[in-house]
Amino acid sequence: MAKKSSALKVRLESTAGTGYRYYAKRSTKAEYKINKKKYDPWAENPETGKKGAHVLFEEKKLPPAKKN
Repeated sequence: MAKKSSALKVRLESTAGTGYRYYAKRSTKAEYKINKKKYDPWAENPETGKKGAHVLFEEKKLPPAKKN
């Protein structure tokens, strides 16, 4: 029988409102949500005005799997 995984797959979504997302794993025992500062290629950089900036990404739930 397979061992139950202690990691949970989560979606990290950009707080810049661009819709860009990363996927990551976190421990199922953790009582906190992940907040990471990562690169968003669609976000506008406030210093240069060009595309691409480091913004905060917040954890969101994955959508349910599709059933065939």
